[in-house]
Formats: sequence, C-alpha cells, structure tokens
Amino acid sequence: MDDARLKNVLEIAIQKEQEAYDFYMDLRKKVDDPTAKDTLKFMAAEELKHKEFLTACHSGSYCSGALKMDAVVDYGIVQHMKKPDIKKNMSSAEVYIVAADREWNAHNFYKDLAASYPAGEIRDMLLKMANEELKHKEKAEYLYSNTAFPQTAGG
Repeated sequence: MDDARLKNVLEIAIQKEQEAYDFYMDLRKKVDDPTAKDTLKFMAAEELKHKEFLTACHSGSYCSGALKMDAVVDYGIVQHMKKPDIKKNMSSAEVYIVAADREWNAHNFYKDLAASYPAGEIRDMLLKMANEELKHKEKAEYLYSNTAFPQTAGG
C-alpha cells in the first residue's frame, strides 16, 4: 500500500475500532443484566474483527473483498432519543441505546471518510466498514425495542 493518506486513515480507523472494543468491555463492567453483558461482549468481539481486517489492509493485504454489503434496516431510533448517561447498573434498554449511538457515530465516521475518496477500492472498503457499523446499530436498536417494549400476553 503506497498511499500515505490511506495508511493514515487506516491507522485512525484501527484506533477507533480498538476504542470501540475498550468502550464495550468497560460498559460491560457497569451492567448487571447477563443478556446485556453477553451482547456487549459480542459487540466488542465484532470491533476486534474490524480491527483485524483494517490491520490486514494496512499491512498490504487485499482488503476490498473481505466484507460484503448486506441490506441493513436503519430503524432511526437512536437519532430521535436522548442518549442516557453511562453509569453503574444501567438498564438493558439504556445500554442498547448507548451502543446504538456509538455505532451510529462509527457509521457516520466511515461514510464521511468514504466521501473524501473517489470511486474505487478504498472508497468501497470504507463504505463496507460504514455498513458493518450500521449492522451493529440495527442489532442494538432491535434489542432496545424488544427490551423497552416487551411483548405482552395480549399481543
């Protein structure tokens, strides 16, 4: 990889993925609900996969074909909610909103970065990363919806 700008972008992205991993593992320590703890551990592991992918790209490995674009549903929940403060013993619903917000910001980071590149391999890779983060947001918002508004016996 010859492009110094791309190397710099990848270094920033690798750092952001490490920060996301650290964030989820730290948040996990503040949560009592076992299901939320498992979800945060899963999300942290996903961030490590992203870091590994980006690290491989940075070292010169072919990186555009490793991620595929899947259709993602953006429920738009987090964009219309106040993000709760992070504190000990947060409810599961609060945890999922915090996670969805973090993923929304990561999605926007990659999408905005992609917009600064012309069509091609680099832009495609960044858009795929944006899509990955949007998939995580979708999962977090789905979990929020099912936690905050559980199904009742009446339907």
